[in-house]
Amino acid sequence: MDAIEPVVTHPDARVRPRRTITGMSAILLPHIDHGEVDWPGLAAHIERTASAGLIPAVNMDTGFIQLLDDATKDRILDVAAAHSDGFVAGAHLDDRAGAQLDLAGYRHEMERIVAHGGTPIVFPTHGLTALEGEEWVGAHAALAEHCDRFLAFELGPMFVSYGRIYDLDAYRGLLGIEACVGAKHSSLDRVPEWERLALRDEVRPDFMVLTGNDLAIDMVMYGSDYLLGLSTFAPDRFADRDRMWSIGDPGFFELNDLLQELGDFTFREPVPGYRHDAALFLELRGWIGSSRVPDGVPLRPDGEVDVLRDIADRLGVLP
Repeated sequence: MDAIEPVVTHPDARVRPRRTITGMSAILLPHIDHGEVDWPGLAAHIERTASAGLIPAVNMDTGFIQLLDDATKDRILDVAAAHSDGFVAGAHLDDRAGAQLDLAGYRHEMERIVAHGGTPIVFPTHGLTALEGEEWVGAHAALAEHCDRFLAFELGPMFVSYGRIYDLDAYRGLLGIEACVGAKHSSLDRVPEWERLALRDEVRPDFMVLTGNDLAIDMVMYGSDYLLGLSTFAPDRFADRDRMWSIGDPGFFELNDLLQELGDFTFREPVPGYRHDAALFLELRGWIGSSRVPDGVPLRPDGEVDVLRDIADRLGVLP
């Protein structure tokens, strides 16, 4: 039975049945009760994510990249390399408001990732997002001189104060950089993502528009691939959903709705609290031994686990 195409009204919104979806999953960095990284838990989660058919993405916001020192980042890259056939990792710099663009710092971070066999994704910084469109494109072009494959990252200001979504002229410029093979788009707005998909189809069909919209994970129906924090809760069920779409199985819609319910609940304000939800959910699944998160990370209230257990039960993922 063919999948049913929903009615949409935006001119750039075109449903694309039976497409193969590329899924990338931002890996939660698990911790044990006294605050250290749960290294066996991390290795197992990377391995099960890769085994499900998703590409692990480490040293992302879901992995507390802003809190990691160089030695920890390197060890995480080692683990990712050992437990997957390919991975994405965040090239992140810790700068401050008013800082100048640090191209040398970005190159160092990207070289670190490539040396471990990963694909870098260029995290926004104060220095990078202070640039206007042409300069922003030029910065990525400069990085391409030293790296032949990387991802860009548009992050809205609802996530970080220095986040910025650029206009379509700048995005068109990004599509002209051969080494930039895709870009994560995290505006939490369908319309600019639909516009990017239409531009991608016109200019560079092989470019990956990676939705970062955990509140609209059905953007895969319209041609987006994904790099989501939500998928770290259930990479197996995301893989099931993606397979259903590729074969035209209408079960896609019911499973997508359940996963979206999980996303709507866990990505509520304050949004960074989703990482505590992820730890609680993975502990419920028996995949990690503790729901501990680093000090300073927003915590969800008592009783949260009861809602998560109900959703996990309906997803069929409780042990």
